Amino acid sequence: MTVKSVVRAEDIRKKRAENPKMRERDLASILGISEAELVAAHCGFGARRIEPRLPELLSGMESVGTVMALTRNESAVHEKIGVYENASASDKSAIVLGKDIDLRIFPSHWVHAFAVEKRDGEDVRHSLQFFDAAGDAVHKVHLRPESNLHAYQRLVETLASPNQASDIAVTPIERGARKSAADEDDSLSRTLRERWSTMQDVHQFVGILRKLNLTRQQAVRLVGSEFAWQLGGGAVERMFDQAVEGAFPIMGFFGSRGCIQIHSGPVANVKPMGPWLNVMDPTFHLHLRLDHLVEVWAVRKPTKEGHVTSLEAYDAAGHLVIQFFGKRHEGEDERADWRAMAENLPRLPQASAA
Repeated sequence: MTVKSVVRAEDIRKKRAENPKMRERDLASILGISEAELVAAHCGFGARRIEPRLPELLSGMESVGTVMALTRNESAVHEKIGVYENASASDKSAIVLGKDIDLRIFPSHWVHAFAVEKRDGEDVRHSLQFFDAAGDAVHKVHLRPESNLHAYQRLVETLASPNQASDIAVTPIERGARKSAADEDDSLSRTLRERWSTMQDVHQFVGILRKLNLTRQQAVRLVGSEFAWQLGGGAVERMFDQAVEGAFPIMGFFGSRGCIQIHSGPVANVKPMGPWLNVMDPTFHLHLRLDHLVEVWAVRKPTKEGHVTSLEAYDAAGHLVIQFFGKRHEGEDERADWRAMAENLPRLPQASAA
């Protein structure tokens, strides 16, 4: 059901002015509205609607130069600093394969878009912000001092929408975990193992889930310890500690509904702070809520080159929060140091992991 905010735009702007340091996501929550509605209320007051036309957006982003790409969900914020390069887009998918910015984009979820100016003392911060039908952020681009502001302004003019209304309609999306009797179905478990064991490419996994009507979490619970085993508490922290100590590169896949953002490379500066694990490297920042990670699994998938091992972290609703691999290129064997680390992380007893 599509709904419009019952909070007037002028009241939203007043609340924003009274709380200039509060994050937009947090302020929107207090007001009982989506973040997109909060931004829309500022059209003509620092925000401008643009059209989320991805082919034009991505073709124009490279000339903007170095920026910060941000993707987040309820449990983590993933930031990469670099250039939007080697990009392509169609109606159903888009991809960015830059040295630092690496994205897999699902255009159907890029519904609302804005160019935003935010004053910080004498400075003005510029960003592009994209939201799904529910008004939740799917991706943001923040300019940096070295960004090409003129190229950014040309791009905004190209994408400017004729509709600059200060309110938008949103469609709430239910995020509840899928209910299924799959956990008790031995025949389904056997079928899953048979199909899993014959995989030649990790990308076939999604098709197996779709055909068997399984969530990712249900699959790792069902498939058996040959292919997946649940890890004990602190597994993600231990993985980061060993990656820093061994200086081996990792890949971190993290997503919103509309975008998967990928880090590929080493990590060096890891700092826990309260419930957060923070990575603060020169071109990669990650802020991960460890207290949201209810289950962490090591998962082994067959490929033509041998099996590939991942760490997968799930929240209380059974949604995948973040996924890690050892860095590898298509057609390469898995890194021995990554595999040894993953296989030697403390496991939960098998009965507890079932």
